Amino acid sequence: MYESKDQPLLPARHFRRRMLKHISYACLLMLLTLFVGAAGYVILEEVHWHDAFLNAALIVGGIGPYIFPKTALGKLFFAAYGLVVGLVFVTTLGIILAPLAHRLIHRFHLDDDGDDDSSSASANA
Repeated sequence: MYESKDQPLLPARHFRRRMLKHISYACLLMLLTLFVGAAGYVILEEVHWHDAFLNAALIVGGIGPYIFPKTALGKLFFAAYGLVVGLVFVTTLGIILAPLAHRLIHRFHLDDDGDDDSSSASANA
């Protein structure tokens, strides 16, 4: 998926496209997480979709629930949902930062390869 250290650095236009693709994946994951939380709230707590979506969005945002669950099953679901949301946050961060980290490390490898060639050539002379 990414270029190896032997390949040149990806042009800026292609890198922006890669970043956009990764950001799209992260947004899709967040939307899926919001949908699961809202659907769970609608099914388990019998609230309207707009309230369920607000509640799920506030939990994903780290603020906490707007409407607290009343049933035992709803409480268990949102306890598990809160834990999963934390993992989804870390995953989303990784999805977005992976191309940036790769580009930075790739650039360092390109700089190191150039330094090694010139130092070994002068040592052999």
